[in-house]
Amino acid sequence: MADETNTVSDLSDLKDIAGDAPAADAAEIAQNPAAPLREQELDAQGRAYATGRRKDAKARVWIKPGTGKVIVNGREQEVYFARPTLRLIIDQPFTITDRQGQYDVIATVRGGGLSGQAGAVKHGISQALAKFEPALRATVKSAGFLTRDSRVVERKKYGRAKARRSFQFSKR
Repeated sequence: MADETNTVSDLSDLKDIAGDAPAADAAEIAQNPAAPLREQELDAQGRAYATGRRKDAKARVWIKPGTGKVIVNGREQEVYFARPTLRLIIDQPFTITDRQGQYDVIATVRGGGLSGQAGAVKHGISQALAKFEPALRATVKSAGFLTRDSRVVERKKYGRAKARRSFQFSKR
């Protein structure tokens, strides 16, 4: 009767009871490490599409293999985002994945200001990259580029000068 019930007194006893199911799974993963967990998502033209958002800006982004040309709202990246810091923000997903000059980007952006739009394009490029090459998802996600920056301007409340600021107090 004592032989039928398994008692665990040490961690070495635990491996006898558990069997080799996890070892079989680990062997299967080790055998095929390049298999992505997700599928590549492309449209009929061979492009990956994603929507990027930041603050009030929304960007629709398409990427396809090319020479690294970035077009935003029908204009070149250098024309639309004149500040170098904004262009640097857009190039971050390509820099972190070592894919500079390998993809053409076409984006349409609406709403928000220029920095919000640049952040939205960056978010869209990151998501589209993860759809085009699912193996890059872990790299882009660990850098925090797949997370939407959801901070938006707080609305103005009645009885207040701004969202939270009160009107100036006057004692007399």
